[in-house]
Parts: sequence; C-alpha cells; structure tokens
Amino acid sequence: MKIRVLTFGIVRDITNTGNLWVELPAGSNSADLQTLLQEQFPALKRLNSLRIAVNAEYVTPDTLLRDSDEIALIPPVSGG
Repeated sequence: MKIRVLTFGIVRDITNTGNLWVELPAGSNSADLQTLLQEQFPALKRLNSLRIAVNAEYVTPDTLLRDSDEIALIPPVSGG
C-alpha cells in the first residue's frame, strides 16, 4: 500500500522534505511505519516522543494503516 507522510519541525529537517510517499505491506500498522522511517532516517530514533496522526487523528502503535492514508509525524514540542 502507498501512504502519504507529512513531516513537521525537526522531522522535516531530518527527512529534508515535508512530504514523503511510503510503500508498506498490507496489514502494516503505525509502529511498522515508524520502524521503516527510522531505518531510512536513523536520526529519527533520537526523538523520544514522536507522535503519529492518521487522517488528522492521533493513533496508537497498533493502529492499522490503509492505502491512501495521510500520516503526520508530529515531533516533540517545547515552549516557554
């Protein structure tokens, strides 16, 4: 299946793009996606609180992905 991944903040800096297309086997979940992306971009492993949203909803690692889902990788945010 092919899914679109949007990146923001430090994730965008690491991947050097705001928009990725990723191929995953059918039945993959958000944890599988995160593992694949960490293999392609090892610096992502340093982000201890990376959140994943699927079609504008935060998800858990076991959330199944579907063809044409739009994924957002939300990096840790700090403020002051």
